[in-house]
Amino acid sequence: MELNHKVLGHGDPVIILHGLFGTLDNWQTVGRLLSEDYQVFLVDQRNHGRSPDIPEHTYEGMVNDLDYFMEFNWIHHTYLIGHSMGGKTAMQYALHHPDKVRKLVVIDIAPKAYAGGHEGIFEALRSLDLTQVKERGDAEAHLRKYIDSYGVLQFLLKNLSRGKDGTYSWKMNLPVLHEHYQDILGEVEGDTPYEGPTLFIRGSESPYIQDSDWPRILDFFPNAQLATVEGAGHWVHADAPEELLELLRTFLAD
Repeated sequence: MELNHKVLGHGDPVIILHGLFGTLDNWQTVGRLLSEDYQVFLVDQRNHGRSPDIPEHTYEGMVNDLDYFMEFNWIHHTYLIGHSMGGKTAMQYALHHPDKVRKLVVIDIAPKAYAGGHEGIFEALRSLDLTQVKERGDAEAHLRKYIDSYGVLQFLLKNLSRGKDGTYSWKMNLPVLHEHYQDILGEVEGDTPYEGPTLFIRGSESPYIQDSDWPRILDFFPNAQLATVEGAGHWVHADAPEELLELLRTFLAD
């Protein structure tokens, strides 16, 4: 299966993986700036964006997708960056294919299982009857009844796609993501630690990486370091792109 992707720049390869409900478009700004020094591959993971819809959504499957993607694009070693769900894919890939990952960057996610938190978003998205949506504002008005955060609302609306006939559909495979939500929340699995250089980045306003998670992180990634971006929430790349870019450039070049 070939994942939809965009290639920017020239140099050593950097692969960036988005999170749940995201697309490669979310990383265009960071990717474009990194491409001044690297060849950046922005990737839509399965069941997201313009990548194929698959009836299974597990980290094992997404790791296999990534391995095939690298082989298909003649990428033998990469700097690997992942946010949230993409961070878990990146972690599990590094644990299973350590020889193919030069350095690993994990943004605002730990290797543990999570209790949840997206139930309200799923409820909102599944309650929207797309056959009744005549323009983007109709969808926005409906989702606003469920979602208070303007940023989250606009992020989700980027998944709306309008066909040539004027009808709307989701870019993401919403039924499969909902069915496999527990798999997405699940913990990262690996028998042998990844010994390569690893950077975990968290937002100071995000609860996703707690200080108590650090011992478990070091079990998997003994050469990991942690950076906290002040004032940023879970979507660090949207809240503080300049600070994030500085961290990435310093870590990748070191």
